[in-house]
Amino acid sequence: MNNTNSAREDQELGLRLRAVRERAGVSQRTLAKQTGVPNSTISLIESGKMNPSVGALRRILDGIPISLSEFFAFQPEPEKTSFYAAEDLTEIGKGKLSLKQVGSTLFGRQMMILYETYDIGADTGRVLYGHEGEEGGIVLSGRVEITVGAERKILGPGDAYYFDSRAPHRFRQVGPEKCVLVSACTPPTF
Repeated sequence: MNNTNSAREDQELGLRLRAVRERAGVSQRTLAKQTGVPNSTISLIESGKMNPSVGALRRILDGIPISLSEFFAFQPEPEKTSFYAAEDLTEIGKGKLSLKQVGSTLFGRQMMILYETYDIGADTGRVLYGHEGEEGGIVLSGRVEITVGAERKILGPGDAYYFDSRAPHRFRQVGPEKCVLVSACTPPTF
């Protein structure tokens, strides 16, 4: 899940940069010309596909202008939409374990909702992990083995779970078909 956290942090940094740039009324192209940072790089950062070095971020922010401390203290406005099409879910994890987040940002949110797909053999890792909060979900298709502390259970379609996320836990796809589930976590962290 470290890659997932990193991807989410890259995405949040990108969303923050876009919000700060738009608030200043500066286009990506103008910012690129003012700072010498290629427009494609700014676009990749804003879409969460690239994590800039501190030096590159500082150069970009000088073109807005805003300091690093002001940038990281800035909180973009929460999303104002209530409905999301399947293609609008935000990909925060790819590979054998695909995670799609409802909404493009977690800023201002008290809960995170995920559409999770576990391909054959997918696993959150052999090492159980814990974090603050609570989480729950319902299996839509396939089978998943969930370990929470000393408990272990295989769940299938229609089965559900809910637990204190501080308990070390692990998810592992089992069976002949991928597993799909919808989960929620509060607060919105792993």
